[in-house]
Amino acid sequence: MKTMLISLAAAALAVTGLAGPADAQQRKPHDEARKEMRAGNVLSLREIERRVLPTMRGAEYLGPAYDSTAVAYRLKFIRDGKVTFVDVDARTGRVLRRSR
Repeated sequence: MKTMLISLAAAALAVTGLAGPADAQQRKPHDEARKEMRAGNVLSLREIERRVLPTMRGAEYLGPAYDSTAVAYRLKFIRDGKVTFVDVDARTGRVLRRSR
């Protein structure tokens, strides 16, 4: 019985992607951003958010993503049921584009 419960729990974790390599892959962009920030190559996420969030009044901030290839943050917002992405150069803090 115990073995069956452990097997079911392991299978549930594997199916939901909460364990193993998939979880490690999800952390890579975050780790890369932190590494680049410590090296002085990019601005911190807090600094990027400090610059962008005030420009998005009335929208709910859903969170960030970091693209190490583009060296850019993508901030996600929602307002009136419409999602907006704000792409920001991580080196300069300059807004690259807003998509709606």
